[in-house]
Amino acid sequence: MIKRLVASLTILNYLGSLLFIFGFAMMVPALVHIFFPGPEVSPRVIGAFMVPGMLVSAIGMFMARRLPDKVPNIQDGMIITALAWIVVSLASTIPLYLLLDHSFIDTFFEATSGITASGLTIFTGLDEMPPAVLFWRSFTQWIGGIGILTFFLAVSFRGGSTAATLFSAESNKIRSSRPVPGIFNTVKIIWIIYASMTVVAFILLYLSGMTLFDAINHTLTLVSTGGFSTHDASIAYFSNFKYGAFIEYTMIFFMLMGGTNFLLHYKISHGNWRALYEDFEMRLFWFIIFASFILIGVDIYISHGHKLISSWSTFHLHFRTTLFQTISVITSTGYATRNISDPYYPALAKQVFLMLMFVGGCIGSTAGGFKVLRLGVLWQTLVSELKQLSLPPKAIIPLVIQGKIIPSREIRRICALLFAWIGLIWIGTSLTLACTDLDGWQALSGMLSAVSNMGPFFFSTPELAAFPACVKISYIFGMLAGRLEVLPIFVLIARLARR
Repeated sequence: MIKRLVASLTILNYLGSLLFIFGFAMMVPALVHIFFPGPEVSPRVIGAFMVPGMLVSAIGMFMARRLPDKVPNIQDGMIITALAWIVVSLASTIPLYLLLDHSFIDTFFEATSGITASGLTIFTGLDEMPPAVLFWRSFTQWIGGIGILTFFLAVSFRGGSTAATLFSAESNKIRSSRPVPGIFNTVKIIWIIYASMTVVAFILLYLSGMTLFDAINHTLTLVSTGGFSTHDASIAYFSNFKYGAFIEYTMIFFMLMGGTNFLLHYKISHGNWRALYEDFEMRLFWFIIFASFILIGVDIYISHGHKLISSWSTFHLHFRTTLFQTISVITSTGYATRNISDPYYPALAKQVFLMLMFVGGCIGSTAGGFKVLRLGVLWQTLVSELKQLSLPPKAIIPLVIQGKIIPSREIRRICALLFAWIGLIWIGTSLTLACTDLDGWQALSGMLSAVSNMGPFFFSTPELAAFPACVKISYIFGMLAGRLEVLPIFVLIARLARR
């Protein structure tokens, strides 16, 4: 009984430490409002960020100082992870609820979508929205893109076994090597890469003609593969800019970087360029991108005919649009130069988009989805099982990827995750069909987008905003479960059920 109490108080201690740091992050948009005030500097906007931020930090400091602190086990680490994402999503909701004429569920939905870097939005009229609110949406995606607890570990300078437990609980992925010994050193390298990508992306976007405010916001949601934009038209807003094509190609490049394993970035930074084609996951990643691009492009050409190649400008536009949306979807960024629900995309193209929404990016990236490596492991498992049929019953064929044997425990974990993933999508889709007027494909695209932290779907934003609260709550649950890759959320639910 005493051990349980200490464990529970320890969980609250870590949540307090996280809230103490996150409260300061909540105050940043108040400074942004001073530099980008919109029509005028409003004390109400400043107060909506400063007051909740100070309150959250004060509560967090009290919890961190007054409650016991000990190293959590992996189960407690998963509970800390699940609660951390829920609590931070709730804290992120406060400024939106205070400033916008939306219900609590709507603002909670938007805040969760931001912090999980999902990119689903129920807000319209972004072009007229207060700059501080737009920045907050972007900033939450940038923080959440690399991981809430990864952000906490980097800022708090916590290392050792505590960092190892929290990092493992949040990064619940198939085991892979670390770039350097020590969790804190690994976190530090991840953040150096992430910050470097942010700086370079900002410079390129700003030089390409974006305003300072647009460049800042789109940089934050680009490298995090979050996809929030400051305009209702998303990236199509910039299509008529002088360097509109350069903006799109810049975004394609950084979406690919965000969707690639950060360990690969580390190898490349040390001169190992061969990792781009020698790595098993990257080879499969390139294949999926190339095959999807060809299928979508050919399907559009068959549907729209010779008009697409009548001139270089129309062909280039078709090429650019197809490539941009392919990369945007597979990396779970969700930006749009042309909405994927547009009639421009025929049925086969939309089917391919659904497949890409499920697969997502690479392990160890900011992208969502089931992940390319897991798909590769399942494919190799199928191949091994087929080979096994032609061998004696006692013969054993180990599953070897990249020169390493994949333990059967990892394969079982991937299969369990796949089952949970499909189950969540099915439940959410069924609830959407029962409570809305969407057809089957539209309902599937919505819940798949939520669980895979994607953003795009086959219906309109106003239709999403009009969903009943129960459907929005299922999407919120899906976004959190998908971002944490299910297990921490299920561990939390199991703990609550036992209580």
